[in-house]
Amino acid sequence: MRVSFRLILLSMLMGLSLSVFAQKTVSGVKLANSVTKEGKSLQLNGAGVRTKFFIDLYVGSLYLSKKNSSSSQVINADEHSMVRLDIVSSLITKEKMRDAVKDGFKNSTNGNTKALQARIDRFIKIFERPINVGDVLELVYVPGTGTKVYGNGELLDTIQGLDFKQALWGIWIGDKPAQDSLKNEMLGK
Repeated sequence: MRVSFRLILLSMLMGLSLSVFAQKTVSGVKLANSVTKEGKSLQLNGAGVRTKFFIDLYVGSLYLSKKNSSSSQVINADEHSMVRLDIVSSLITKEKMRDAVKDGFKNSTNGNTKALQARIDRFIKIFERPINVGDVLELVYVPGTGTKVYGNGELLDTIQGLDFKQALWGIWIGDKPAQDSLKNEMLGK
């Protein structure tokens, strides 16, 4: 009886330890299956690679409170969520990132950026810093607070509004995403 209890306990502990360290690797970037951000547990919904001319540029990952493959539901949800970008190429520069983000907002909003322009400009200022391979940008949406922007773990800014989060998430998982395959991978399809 004692032996079977010990075996059960040992197998439970092994299962727990495996889930704590569970990770997914995408283009050399190790992503945790779950993280805690702003006091909320978020699960890895999906992750993929943004490529250009067959070169991996960054890994984009989406974390949600529960898995969801519907882009419109994820974009419109007033719930904790996070988009994470892991830079894997030296071809990503601050200038290229600023241009890509500007284009992304235009695509995400069908060119209707007027109501968001001051917040978009504020967000784009984040890319005045040099960008290096290994840098991590975490965009954490917190209901009632806005989108907290972290660069390598440092809080850089908080930009208010669900409408801003909707436009920002739309860059990767909207109707005109940065890359269709990345959108599908982030949505776990």
